[in-house]
Amino acid sequence: MCSNTISHMPPERITELLQPFLAGSGADVQSSPERVQGPADAGRPAALSSAQLEAISIYIDILSRWNARINLTAVRQPEEIVTRHFGESLFAARRLFPAPMADSQPPADHQRPTTNNRVIDVGSGAGFPGIPIKIWAPQAHLTLIESNQKKATFLKEVVRALTLTGIDVASTRAEDFSGQAGIVILRAVERFEAILPIAARLVVSGGVLALLVGERQVQSVRQFGNMLRWSEPLQIPLSSKRVLLLGDKEPC
Repeated sequence: MCSNTISHMPPERITELLQPFLAGSGADVQSSPERVQGPADAGRPAALSSAQLEAISIYIDILSRWNARINLTAVRQPEEIVTRHFGESLFAARRLFPAPMADSQPPADHQRPTTNNRVIDVGSGAGFPGIPIKIWAPQAHLTLIESNQKKATFLKEVVRALTLTGIDVASTRAEDFSGQAGIVILRAVERFEAILPIAARLVVSGGVLALLVGERQVQSVRQFGNMLRWSEPLQIPLSSKRVLLLGDKEPC
């Protein structure tokens, strides 16, 4: 079992594997007013802190153990987990929150989050991309929507183990969730075409819907009405078919 965990992978190796996903030009970083803006050099490759790298290591160790009991991900090899799951998630985080926030204080429990820093991950599954986004941007208030009770229990265990605050696990269907957020994100959800309009309704006016999708889903998005103004797809590193697609919800 130990050989299937990432707990002994050197942080330097994790950093090396994630580097392609954390690089990018300023042109890649979107400028919607709802997104948290970074410094002028936000296009430079970003570095993760030792605490963030440790959180990633702990997370994948928990994922490896739980994956032996319930089907959380078909990806089993530690390095592939880093590139496929964390890399793709942090690629999105880099563009939604351009400035690395390793030294930021997470929101205090008594502080009411605003729509600007609220993120909803619809159909969170094993926690991607929501929890990596939270690791990247601790100032964000995150809600993970997951209707599968076993997966929701796993998510709560990860939140507890990483001592994350400003994060909720909503074990309900997205159709039944009543909140809204400035950023709503979808990745690898079942019934994508049915969930897409539901996710769009969770985005506040002036907010953004972020999609980590393949070519087939891009075609579905293009046929999805005029509720959102879509940017050009951003190619995800090390993938010939996966893209990040950002849709701005026009202010009322």
